[in-house]
Amino acid sequence: MRQGPMFLLLCLLLLSPLAVAEQPLSLEAGARITDLQQRLEESEKQRGALTQQLQNQDSERESAQLTRLRQDNQRLKLAVKELQASASAPQRLLTDQQQWFLIGSGVALLSVVCGILASGGHRRRRQWLN
Repeated sequence: MRQGPMFLLLCLLLLSPLAVAEQPLSLEAGARITDLQQRLEESEKQRGALTQQLQNQDSERESAQLTRLRQDNQRLKLAVKELQASASAPQRLLTDQQQWFLIGSGVALLSVVCGILASGGHRRRRQWLN
């Protein structure tokens, strides 16, 4: 066989599926298609409504989270101001107990100094021992 008719036969075989004529749709197929199109439209509407609800819930959640973060921010700002105020105020170096101890030791030292000055600055033999 020659190459020409073989090529022509091959081309006709490849084009034959395209040459098949479409059959008209039956009434059942047409009704089914319209039913599916209506269901598709309803599904699209439901998807849009659900998407809107999801966005609303997200925005509500974000607004609640934003409110909570603002409250935390205000609370932390107040805490910083309180710490700065307490840092700038002079802190007590001694507790009450330590202050009373220092007062007592000061009185004891003062009485020792007064006793030494009252005796004349030198030690005498105690007279009551004789």
